[in-house]
Amino acid sequence: MSSVFDSRVCELGEGPLWHPEREQLFWFDILGNKLMTQVNGDPREWEFDEHVSAAGWVDVDTLILASETALWKFTISSGEQEYLVALEADNPATRSNDGRADPLGGFWIGTMGKNAEAKAGAIYRYYKGELRKLVADVTITNAICFSPDGEWAHYADTLTGQVMRWEMDPDGWPVGEAFVHVDTKAEGLNPDGAVIDADGTIWIAQWGARRVAAYDGNGQFVRAVEFGGRHTSCPAFGGADLTTLFCTTAAEGLSADVLEAEPENGMVFVEDAVAQGQAENKVIL
Repeated sequence: MSSVFDSRVCELGEGPLWHPEREQLFWFDILGNKLMTQVNGDPREWEFDEHVSAAGWVDVDTLILASETALWKFTISSGEQEYLVALEADNPATRSNDGRADPLGGFWIGTMGKNAEAKAGAIYRYYKGELRKLVADVTITNAICFSPDGEWAHYADTLTGQVMRWEMDPDGWPVGEAFVHVDTKAEGLNPDGAVIDADGTIWIAQWGARRVAAYDGNGQFVRAVEFGGRHTSCPAFGGADLTTLFCTTAAEGLSADVLEAEPENGMVFVEDAVAQGQAENKVIL
């Protein structure tokens, strides 16, 4: 059984990022407008004026950060933000959600309606200063992750119960049509954030199921790791040898009685020696 990594309760914990040069985990409370981390066990956080949800690392002191209106260059040591590009800034009904860097140094980011309005969201790629829309009409963008060989991108609209696979060209842009890679619809599962390990196995947080489930290269179920929060939202591999699996959870949507009986909902959890992860890809600005 997993253990608690950080006991601060997030209304909507999301976007865990293991910074390989700092050997440090960052994550978000989207509804709390916070970026969170620990330094030698000391909890730290930054508050923002709007929702923030996902990040990638640029160098030892710099992240790319997605908010509800823009992408930003964020300096860890000072907390300073530098505007990069607008992200649906003209649509106050949406916010950013899931995101991750690809092996070519691009940053993929999904948006969604703040109240999960049907087909209000989209998925974009930011690469060398250009933000390009890749997928339209998505309700809840999730499961953005990439195979270690750089050949495949993955994403999900959580409401479909399916994780899609999409071929990438040598510059990291998707080509052809995406197709279903993992289908959990018949089981009534909800694919949320996902990450792929060094062997190509995809690890998918399943909202409401208390677990992160692993599926092989053919999309077949392998095993699952249970976590303490009901709403497992996104995994990340980290630790010195990249075999530790972190997972954010959420308190959102749970009754006061449940939260009183299960106060660990919304915390960040950790499970050691799970699988050999791959290092998070560096974003090239």
